[in-house]
Amino acid sequence: IERKCSFCRTPAHKSIEEYMERLQKRVEVGDAHAIFTLGCCYRGGEYGFPQDDVKALELFVRAGELGSVEACCCVGHAYEFGNGVEIDKKKANHYYKLAVIGGDANARFNLAIAEENAGNMNRALKHYMIAAERGMDDSLKEIQELYTNGHATKDDYTKALRAYQAYLVEIKSAQ
Repeated sequence: IERKCSFCRTPAHKSIEEYMERLQKRVEVGDAHAIFTLGCCYRGGEYGFPQDDVKALELFVRAGELGSVEACCCVGHAYEFGNGVEIDKKKANHYYKLAVIGGDANARFNLAIAEENAGNMNRALKHYMIAAERGMDDSLKEIQELYTNGHATKDDYTKALRAYQAYLVEIKSAQ
């Protein structure tokens, strides 16, 4: 049985070269996900691409402008840690917020860390709670730490744990 794309019914690629050729065609027509994927290839130096943080950032910005929330999160990460650009926490938070608006749980978690580092424990807790509801298990650990340090209640932790468990039940496959 020949594998086919679920969306376009095109036969699946048979080699990395064929995959990259198809990816490049999608990039050329402005496919946000393809541009994001190519950015990941440059960020990690994968599939024969040189490791290039500047090129990766350029692609992530382009994909973000086209609506990729994952790309916005990656741009935020680049600004937070200086990957291909000067460190700029304000810009990092801006891009994380764009990703959060689109529903990105990783960006929500990163905002929580930024708020916690800034001493805004209530805001950090709110972000961690939402990230836990969206399946970020690291958020549970952070909420537990906030509880240990007196910045969250036992009820907060219990609520986060229940929300995380509800998420796991929701995504559980019948198979």
